[in-house]
Amino acid sequence: MNIAPGKTEVSSIPFDQARVDRLMEEAGIDVLFATSKHNTQYLLGGYKFIFFAAMDAIGHSRYLPIVLYEKGGPEHAAYIGNKMEGGEHQNHPFWTRTLHAACWGTLDAANLAVEHLRQIGKSAARIGIEPGFLPSDAYALVRKALPDAKLIDATGMLESMRAIKTEAELEQLRIASELITDSMLATIAWAREGTTKTDIIERLRREETNRGAHFEYCLLTLGSSHNRASSSQAWKKGEVLSIDSGGNYHGYIGDLCRMGVLGEPDAELEDLLAEVEAVQQAAFSKVKAGILGGDMIAHAESVLKASKVSAYTDFFAHGMGLITHEAPFLMTNHPVAYEGTYAAKPLEKNMVLSVETTMLHPTRGFIKLEDTVAVTDSGYVMFGDRGRGWNRGGAAA
Repeated sequence: MNIAPGKTEVSSIPFDQARVDRLMEEAGIDVLFATSKHNTQYLLGGYKFIFFAAMDAIGHSRYLPIVLYEKGGPEHAAYIGNKMEGGEHQNHPFWTRTLHAACWGTLDAANLAVEHLRQIGKSAARIGIEPGFLPSDAYALVRKALPDAKLIDATGMLESMRAIKTEAELEQLRIASELITDSMLATIAWAREGTTKTDIIERLRREETNRGAHFEYCLLTLGSSHNRASSSQAWKKGEVLSIDSGGNYHGYIGDLCRMGVLGEPDAELEDLLAEVEAVQQAAFSKVKAGILGGDMIAHAESVLKASKVSAYTDFFAHGMGLITHEAPFLMTNHPVAYEGTYAAKPLEKNMVLSVETTMLHPTRGFIKLEDTVAVTDSGYVMFGDRGRGWNRGGAAA
């Protein structure tokens, strides 16, 4: 299927074309060859094909969506997708002037991409690819078919593209965070003495699903254990519960952590969570457009260093949006392997951060808060801003 409904108007493009064109120019890229689910979703204005939302493999190959976008030439943009996506286009037309809903694997998709690049005169262009999301057979085909093209790693450019959220993206992230928070608080209130970790995780999955979120994971601890994997361990009176969950709403991630206790928290627990909160608040106090990302990290780490719990407590902050670790990258290899390239750059309005302080207490267990904040000109706005103290288990009885 090759659809050409007429010249594409700039107003129909679902992203900031001027900004994307500038980033491409700075990266030395003439044409984007996006193949990851998150970047194709972004470039298509939020669209993701539901049939492959939870998988890629089919038959002998895999689903490989491709968005081709020429710098300054939106009328040459193309989307290459699965054969079934023709029906998606009929109901909600894609903005790209060309659509090939014709593929069942990587090689037929790559072949169509090559042919499109030839048709628009870009067979010898500087083509920005995603090495981590371009299968080796598709890469080899493109390399052989376009010997004069220069294939450039566009990963960093695409990360920068997604770093500044639109108002619509912020709303998706807000809703995702609210749904995850509501689900965690409802799950803590439901759980009681004798409820196992496996049961609690399953309950959270249903709570998130029933609210319209897509459940992805739950990391859960009970009592003095630091083990966050599912098991038959049961919750006991007086024990703490740490519930850390990631889910998404229309692809945008909600990722938060809240604490529960079965009974009333004693003075030590109140004090320990207060230490975690002090570090969180230190980080928040330095979140504002124009402040260096590294300054926020350094201030939070200085407060933690002076804390009596510093020996077994860690601070971490990272960007988030369509994926859980994206620009701004504020810390190096902590714990995910990437460079903290944004530490020396100022935070910008509409960046979104996950801020988390984790205590591995030797006797009281895993005590953590993780929050999501969006950067504003005057400070920040927090998504899912509740349940940040000790939440009582069994409260729904």
